Amino acid sequence: MAQQAYVTETDSGGSGDERHGPRLRRLTHRLFAGWRGDRRVWRRGMVVAALAVLLALVMLLHSRIPNRFGNLGSLIETFLPWLGLFVPVLLLLALVRRSATALLATVLPVAVWLNLFGGLLTDKTAGGGDLTVATHNVNADNADPSGTARDVAASGADVLALEELTTSAVPVYEKALASTYKYHSVQGTVGLWSKYPLTDIRPVDIKLGWTRAMRATVTAPAGQVAVYVAHLPSVRVKMEAGFTARQRDKSADALGEAIADEPLKKAVLLGDLNGTMNDRALNAVTSQMRSTQGAAGSGFGFSWPASFPMARIDQILVRDMEPETSWTLPETGSDHLPIAARVKVDTSS
Repeated sequence: MAQQAYVTETDSGGSGDERHGPRLRRLTHRLFAGWRGDRRVWRRGMVVAALAVLLALVMLLHSRIPNRFGNLGSLIETFLPWLGLFVPVLLLLALVRRSATALLATVLPVAVWLNLFGGLLTDKTAGGGDLTVATHNVNADNADPSGTARDVAASGADVLALEELTTSAVPVYEKALASTYKYHSVQGTVGLWSKYPLTDIRPVDIKLGWTRAMRATVTAPAGQVAVYVAHLPSVRVKMEAGFTARQRDKSADALGEAIADEPLKKAVLLGDLNGTMNDRALNAVTSQMRSTQGAAGSGFGFSWPASFPMARIDQILVRDMEPETSWTLPETGSDHLPIAARVKVDTSS
């Protein structure tokens, strides 16, 4: 018996397929009516086409943009993914101008953006791993430190790093996390909580004059891991000075040196780096470690500001370990979102 095809009837009596085709054709006709036979279709819109090419070059050559003038290069790299929002605008302008040249030119920034960030649009998470880590800038002005501690502990992290701890809030976090984590250490304004023993704990000098970074050895079931916690200095955007990040850059270099000198092969960095993986100012760190979000996350994993995340300045980076999955945790009382990752420490199997 021949297989019979059925088509869903619509309210107007026609089929969905029958109506969809004419609608698309009518829309296409409206957009491109008059283009055929128009000799100026290739000569109009040169400004729009030039802007499209410029946008593509900025994204493609972002590392060549100098930092001499207000750290412009780092500023662009911090929000680099958002440059893709200009593509729909250029596309609309090309259609309004009825310019084939501008329309084709918009293909360039689309191709560059997809080359840079297309991989982040796919889900790369896996189900393995033997160690779960998390980090959170809890915000010094957090009105509910106890609730924040419970929220991040609920992530199931074996190792938890907290940044921007105040002297008055530390006892609150210690009490709230005591039942989940047997071991912990607070150094200056950063702290590390662990279900597994901590040894060789010490502050890390990142050239600030006070402690905002630390290091400890976590003896996990799969092996020993050097865990670094860091909160690099904040950056500011000022009209008179541009993107001010000199102290952040200096601290990043010092942190990179400390990690390079780390005797343990397996290392993880947890913290608020006040910069993205695209920012060349963090090269001293990012050149020797992998981002768990980039390797095994789904999406961009933006973490700041919590109310409308626009950049991933909170990072989980690993060395000589395999990221399995990486994700962003729900909002707490902080202006940052907590982030977590599951990694494979024992990579021999």
